[in-house]
Amino acid sequence: MPKMKTHRGSAKRFKKTGSGNLKRSKAYTSHLFANKSTKQKRKLRKSTMVSKGDFKRIRHMLDNL
Repeated sequence: MPKMKTHRGSAKRFKKTGSGNLKRSKAYTSHLFANKSTKQKRKLRKSTMVSKGDFKRIRHMLDNL
């Protein structure tokens, strides 16, 4: 069997934290900012953790990290 490869698209989007969680950035941050409130734009800047339901799927893509 060949080695398992890391999914490179996922590796660029997710980072593993010290406690083993996965960190991700928020969506809706690329354009159309005139329609969004300042509060919304400010909250979108912060990163957040991957949800419990998605964690298992994403972890398999990042097994080698």
